[in-house]
This record gives sequence, C-alpha cells and structure tokens, in this order.
Amino acid sequence: MLGSLRHKVIGQLLQRIRPSFSATRSYASSSSVKEMTVRDALNSALDEEMSADPKVFVMGEEVGEYQGAYKITKGLLDKYGPERVVDTPITEAGFTGIGVGAAYHGLRPVIEFMTFNFSLQAIDHIINSAAKSNYMSAGQISVPIVFRGPNGAAAGVGAQHSQCYAAWYASCPGLKVLAPYSSEDARGLLKAAIRDPDPVVFLENELLYGESFPIPAEALDSSFSLPIGKAKIEREGKDVTIVAYSKMVGYAIQAAEILSKEGISAEVTT
Repeated sequence: MLGSLRHKVIGQLLQRIRPSFSATRSYASSSSVKEMTVRDALNSALDEEMSADPKVFVMGEEVGEYQGAYKITKGLLDKYGPERVVDTPITEAGFTGIGVGAAYHGLRPVIEFMTFNFSLQAIDHIINSAAKSNYMSAGQISVPIVFRGPNGAAAGVGAQHSQCYAAWYASCPGLKVLAPYSSEDARGLLKAAIRDPDPVVFLENELLYGESFPIPAEALDSSFSLPIGKAKIEREGKDVTIVAYSKMVGYAIQAAEILSKEGISAEVTT
C-alpha cells in the first residue's frame, strides 16, 4: 500500500516537472544532417563568437602556439592574433584573476583550464571574485566570463586529472554550470555561455572530444545557440525517466535500450 502510494506521488511530481523540459530535438526533421566531433563543435563555437564580438578573447596555457592541449583552440591564434588568443604561464590564479578583472571592464574572456582539477588553484577568483559579484553589487556588476576545459575521469590519467567538479561548482551561488554531451549541445551551449552576462563554468569530457555526433544544418548557423537552464529529452519514454549529463548520457541511452527489450519504456533527459 505504502509502495504504490509512493509511486503515485513520484508520478505526479514527474508530470509537474516534465513540462519545464525543452521539446525533443529531432535530427530526422532537419533537411541536412552532418557528422561533427565535439572538438570541432567547440572550436567552431569559439571561432564564430570571436568573429562576431571583438570583446571575446581566449586565455590559458598552450591555447595559442600549441593550438590548445586538446586542440579546441586550433587555428584561432593565426586568425585573431596574440592579443585575443593569449598564452599564459602555468599560473591559474594569475590568469584567472586577470580574466575576471577584464570581465569587470566589459570584455568577455574565455578561460581555459588544461584540466578542471587545476581550477582549484584559482577557485578564490572563480567563486569570490566572479560568482558573487552580481549578488553583492545588487546587480550593478556583471561578470561575463566562461571557465572551460576537460572535467571528470578520462583514460590513462592520474587522480590529479580525473575529478569531476560539476557538483562542486553547481553548489556555488552565482555560477551557471554546463556539461554538454553531444556536438550540437557543446556548440549551442558554449555560444550561449559566451554571450551570457554571468560567469559560466563549462565542463567538457576529454573522452568525448573525438566522438562524432549528427548535427543538423540549423545548428551550424552562426546565430545558433541553446537556452541555458532547459533540459533536453534525448530519448522519449513513458515508464521511467533517467537523468544524466556529459558522457553518462551515452550510457543512459544504452541502459534505456536494454530496458526496452524488457518492456520498459525509459525516457533519457539531460
């Protein structure tokens, strides 16, 4: 009796939550679908936003001459020069503080951490200098800055390269935290993050950089972006909802396929 009541209450709560989810995007409805890696999706988003807004610049270790540790910034130094693609010393606290100061003055920095584990060196600037400024200034100061880089476990790396910081940063007031899965979402959300007036932590998964996903023609338009704060239904279902983010979305979809063979219709939402 108690168990059936609990399931009924959970079902009612899901019906209340579900309308706030964004509508499912269908690749099949697009007239043209291409394959794109997550790496290329991120690179194209940076390129287009830098082209559209001269206030956008990239700063971090090896983002310029080396084309980025993971080649996300490939080609940007040649196109925009060293004033907008800034190689830094190995000093996260230093270049993050410079980035926050630049954002105070109306620029739109994109700060790359070679791994988000190293963002701990700069966490005071991220939290106390960037995230809290809008609240503490009663909305008078906006800090349009993006902190991005690989996050979470990867392959063949040590513990100091493997921690996931999504829960850490998501618990801090004033920060928006994004962790995309597919190429379309990586591209659309990074463009939205750069345009946003508030600080955004953008968590990428190293293992997804080289993975290809279908991306519709409309998502390749330079004006394309995705709304921050709306969920996306990756797979429709009516019996249970599986919520995941970043690389785990792929595993959730696989789990839903297994459940379907047992007669369970599982929705996957990210």
